[in-house]
Amino acid sequence: MQVILLERVAKLGQMGDVVDVRSGYARNYLLPQGKALTASERNIKQFEAQKAQLEARNLETKTEAEALGARLDGQTFVVIRSASDGGALYGSVTPRDIADVATEAGFSIDKRQIILRGPIKELGLHDVTASLHPEVEVTVSINVARSAEEAELQASGKSIQELAAEEEAAAEFEIQELFDDIGGATGDDDDRPSMDPRDN
Repeated sequence: MQVILLERVAKLGQMGDVVDVRSGYARNYLLPQGKALTASERNIKQFEAQKAQLEARNLETKTEAEALGARLDGQTFVVIRSASDGGALYGSVTPRDIADVATEAGFSIDKRQIILRGPIKELGLHDVTASLHPEVEVTVSINVARSAEEAELQASGKSIQELAAEEEAAAEFEIQELFDDIGGATGDDDDRPSMDPRDN
């Protein structure tokens, strides 16, 4: 199916391009979202007549997106989730979760603007792309932790796995010290003279 693009669409083309797309993609995404029109003669003439207005509107939304992007780029948002001791989440962090925490922090972002490379299913810092406009993308960091304290530790550069390993090593060291103390106390008893008359 041929459509004429009303804005730049990633991996498809620029505003005004007539492109071939699958009919389902056009019917379910491009046409309802107002990103394209079917490429009929009437629609092409209509586009040519409105081209200046569309370009002006595109420039305005791009300018707004660039202003938001300048504030948003490099921001870190904390998402608190339940997880196992190994750091695996019970569930995953979704684009809606990310949009919600960004909105709470004062940034107006829609879940459809969040692009995940793959599901976020473990604790730690994750880079996520926010597509604010077809020509404006920024990267934000999502700090997934079990508590605010844990998020602060992760932000300082320590992973949950490193912290768990350190805690385990400290516990083993304490246990070893305890056994050494017990062994030392037993050794002291052997050095004392026996009180048993049979030993004399």
